[in-house]
Amino acid sequence: MYQKYLNRMNTKSAEFQAFPNQIILWYRQNPRELPWRGTTDPYLIWLSEIILQQTRVAQGLPYYYAFAQAYPTVKELALAPESEVLRLWQGLGYYSRARNLHACAKWIWLENGGVFPDTYEQLLLLKGVGSYTAAAIASFAFGEAKAVVDGNVFRVMARYFGLDSDINSSRTKREFEALANQLIPKENPAEFNQAMMDFGSRQCTPKNPSCEVCPLMKTCFAHTHALINQLPVKVNKVKVKDRKLNYLVIKCGSEWVWNKRSSGDIWEGLHDFPLQDKTTNLPAEVAHAKPIPKSYKHLLSHQRLQAEFSEVEIPKENREALYQWCQQEGYFLVAEKEIDELAKPKLIVNFLNDQGI
Repeated sequence: MYQKYLNRMNTKSAEFQAFPNQIILWYRQNPRELPWRGTTDPYLIWLSEIILQQTRVAQGLPYYYAFAQAYPTVKELALAPESEVLRLWQGLGYYSRARNLHACAKWIWLENGGVFPDTYEQLLLLKGVGSYTAAAIASFAFGEAKAVVDGNVFRVMARYFGLDSDINSSRTKREFEALANQLIPKENPAEFNQAMMDFGSRQCTPKNPSCEVCPLMKTCFAHTHALINQLPVKVNKVKVKDRKLNYLVIKCGSEWVWNKRSSGDIWEGLHDFPLQDKTTNLPAEVAHAKPIPKSYKHLLSHQRLQAEFSEVEIPKENREALYQWCQQEGYFLVAEKEIDELAKPKLIVNFLNDQGI
């Protein structure tokens, strides 16, 4: 792959040698203040990296502040109930990140004596920590010369060096990591990694990059060969399936019926309403359910959801029968004033917001 376009991929070439310094110089001239920068605390760096997986900085910042305030050390996070962790994560999506975060904190505190792993190889053993996150923590917290390779770094290297392999391929990922580890300076790996990520997210953007003011413009393969919009190459292999959810919003006075989602499906550990096609022995009042006109759409990585809601009012005198039904079906009753305490997927939060809850 490396030699397909340019012989300058040789590590002794002038462009190769100059690349790290140019990226770092750009970074120093375009600083961005972020709360986890300037610290070497591996816990806070790890927290920020997990939050920012598949999440934009602007969206992740409030969550970082909330977690850092609620759980300032790994001990507080480890001892927190999972339900509280999921509630604080609510709306950020990809909830397995929150569960892995909590599981890792418990392992570090309860099994590893509260000591955070301090090498790239040890960090890879943590649940939910891949090569990118391990490299980030190892370089930012411990000064280890391991290069981070995320979507931003893929884009910068693919364009600059003219690499056209599919970045969804695991082989390509390994090749890019090898190349990045050749580029990374041993004396300041953290600064180089931060520079690469920032350069990709702010300068070498996916669409309409600022090529006219780019310090790499003259030696960038994609720019000189008019391939900015063709690189990097990403073959989409994810098949998104349509899925319809028909929810029953069952109320009895000021209480609502809720479901806690189990493993093996989306939103594990979060709360939503009973699904009409997943319940048995439905209360007789369901026959008089009132459909809510508005439908709700939500896109996940592998599923395109469309949710319909129907409201069911159960008379207060039938509360005991409803309670027994909930026990049988695995549901539970929650007072309306306590609904906010439940961890819920964004789709359900949107519905509740529209209901003024």
